[in-house]
Amino acid sequence: MKFKAILFAAAVSVSTLAFAQETSQKKFGPPEGNAIVGDTYGAGVVSTSESKAITVDKLSKKLKKDNKKVEGVAVKGKVTDVCEKKGCWLTIQTEDNSQFFVKMKDYAFFVPTALKGKTVVLEGTAERKVTSIDEQKHYAEDAKKPQAEIDAITTPKEEIRFVANGIKVVN
Repeated sequence: MKFKAILFAAAVSVSTLAFAQETSQKKFGPPEGNAIVGDTYGAGVVSTSESKAITVDKLSKKLKKDNKKVEGVAVKGKVTDVCEKKGCWLTIQTEDNSQFFVKMKDYAFFVPTALKGKTVVLEGTAERKVTSIDEQKHYAEDAKKPQAEIDAITTPKEEIRFVANGIKVVN
């Protein structure tokens, strides 16, 4: 009888570990999805915000004028990159072909890599910030950039940082 109890306990332990491992593996990697027009992530985007969304260029000018921070703003832009590890950040193309960085508010949602190349409306808070060398390298590693490109990061850079409450695919 003792042997059966031990055997049962071992079987339960092994199956628990197997299921726990399967669950933890599913948590890694960006969510699946095709990022089709109308898809939303996070809190979504209110339709009035979508129609009043400003360009990245206007956001940049507004940040210069409004003391480096703008809250409750909607911005429309093209996604140039998405975090390959979790979908926890993305970059938006600017008019001068540079990029600005977007994180998800409170790390509460992630986006699929299929968002790359799509036009989106972001709703949230934007500000000008200085990004450290270490942080730039971390994000370059997440984006699986070549080591030479990572090693070339040698100075902090001032850039637009956006914290998104919600994102909607519009094109």
